[in-house]
Amino acid sequence: MSRPVIGIIGNSGLLNDQYPIHATGTMNTCAIAHVSECLPLIIPSDPNCVSILELLDACDGFLLTGGRPNVHPEEYGEIETEAYGTFDRGRDAVALGLVRACVERGQPFFGVCRGFQEVNVAMGGSLYPEIRDLPGRMNHRMPPDGTIEEKFELRHDVTFTQDGVFHDVLGTVKVRTNTLHGQGIKHAGPRIVIDGYADDGTPEAIYVKDAPGFTLAVQWHPEWDASNDPVSRPLFQRFGAAARDWSARKLQGLLKSA
Repeated sequence: MSRPVIGIIGNSGLLNDQYPIHATGTMNTCAIAHVSECLPLIIPSDPNCVSILELLDACDGFLLTGGRPNVHPEEYGEIETEAYGTFDRGRDAVALGLVRACVERGQPFFGVCRGFQEVNVAMGGSLYPEIRDLPGRMNHRMPPDGTIEEKFELRHDVTFTQDGVFHDVLGTVKVRTNTLHGQGIKHAGPRIVIDGYADDGTPEAIYVKDAPGFTLAVQWHPEWDASNDPVSRPLFQRFGAAARDWSARKLQGLLKSA
């Protein structure tokens, strides 16, 4: 039996500072292949290459990955300034519409870092341009120096709602995570449930209220050491189970068309 297909949102970039590419980290593809036990498929973040309906038909679920460019503030009604950093409007056009369509259909997605922020913006929320500038907040950004292991080191706790969705998935109300982000949730979208916070009050785990499918998203990077990490592994396993359920129902003709 073939594996469910997980579309992994790619990021635009340059290979050797010259050649334009759409790409994602091998940590993402390996987590999907080996922990979710699904087939990873990298999606170009360019609305001139793909359409939302095509992606929904081709894939059983979506991994909304991290990425250096930020969601453009125009997407949540604010004015662009230097504080918001760089942008990828092509990814905005693909990812935000895809989140809304998945929520409507019940098709599973898993948001990570920028993907977490995309879920909030897609559902009507907004973002702070720089968490570390807020009173009482820690610096959540990736350390500028050190090995890859040091950059992805577990650096702060996240506490979940007692008996909430993440408590159910992970079997605990407190976990230790890495942190590699600059932005964060300012106002949660009307249907966004913040189910976990860092000790400084920064939202770290969310889902979409009353959505019929898997809509979990986290502000940290669970793809790091996903096969072994006790927090990452169950998240990717539960996501894979949701994708297999979607795939099975699709084969049985039980799903409504968009």
